Amino acid sequence: MRAVISGGGTAGHINPALSIAKKIREKEPDSEILFVGTPAGMENRLVSREGFPIRHVDVMGFRRKLTPENIKVAWKAFRGVPAATKILREFRPDVVIGTGGYVCWPVLRAAASMKIPTLIHEQNAIPGLTTSRLSKVVDRVCVSFEESREMFPCDQEKTVLTGNPVDPAVGAIDRQTARRELGVFVPFILSYGGSLGARAINEAAFELAKDYCVKKAVFHTMAVGNREYETWHKKAEEAGISRFGNVKVCDYIYDMPRQMTAADLVICRAGAITLAELSLIGTPAILIPSPNVTNNHQYKNAAVFRDRGAALLIEEKDLTPKVLMEAVQSLIEHPEKRAEMSRQMKTLGVPGSSELIWNEIRSIMKGRK
Repeated sequence: MRAVISGGGTAGHINPALSIAKKIREKEPDSEILFVGTPAGMENRLVSREGFPIRHVDVMGFRRKLTPENIKVAWKAFRGVPAATKILREFRPDVVIGTGGYVCWPVLRAAASMKIPTLIHEQNAIPGLTTSRLSKVVDRVCVSFEESREMFPCDQEKTVLTGNPVDPAVGAIDRQTARRELGVFVPFILSYGGSLGARAINEAAFELAKDYCVKKAVFHTMAVGNREYETWHKKAEEAGISRFGNVKVCDYIYDMPRQMTAADLVICRAGAITLAELSLIGTPAILIPSPNVTNNHQYKNAAVFRDRGAALLIEEKDLTPKVLMEAVQSLIEHPEKRAEMSRQMKTLGVPGSSELIWNEIRSIMKGRK
């Protein structure tokens, strides 16, 4: 199989693309896979690290307000389709897959006009502008939330629930094993705000650790991000909470699947992949959506989980140490609530997402032949 995969801008678009690429390689080891991204996007670093080749189409995202900058954006979008067409003619793919980001528009649009089988994958509950527009011309639309189906203006028969592809290590071990390996035998809270950290979450979680976790002998691992690690590590030492041993301040969590599985409660953002991981494991969560994302999609993701009773939702503008502490107490001190949240969380998971997407890839290729 020869496949072109396009997705970029954020890790939330790139990591699902990489998961799909790895599944294709697993199923057909002789496959040739080419990524198409933007010249300066994060995809260059992440895709190259995994050993896949990448080519570029120079596009930009539209500003939601009317600005002169959109003239430049429109010009690049206009030129992007011929540039993508040239790449596709040279590579001659059997299928073209998009996972979101502005670069998908010219690549999938060109592929559809060339009658190449096409598939897009939407990670979030509310579809982005690019995937929403492309849904009209592609052969298959894979969604991650049941609630997303009705939001695509395409033939509903080509919209399929596949969930978000995640690291195969997620769900690979059971909770008791994970807790034993980490040496955790008391209630365990895990908090983090992404690889770079989130100051609002760090500030509230630090007060939670100092005023609740230490006093109640609750184990708490805080991942504060690379940029602020030294600051929070020093504050923990100055406050004297480090010496108790049940509060751990770290820059990044390198064994996230095991930590998530062991935790009684997770405090985190509401990115689509994070939610997919939580739903497969069934860990209750307090979700604090990032307010700095396009179309406020993290809040909309989190609202789906809140409405299903799988998580609590606190908007960052409402986040204070007191609000967070009260939310944590309501769950840590009431295991029956956590048990019900865990059951609801698992109803939102879609096991075997990469396999389901692979089946759809094969289906559209067979149908086109």
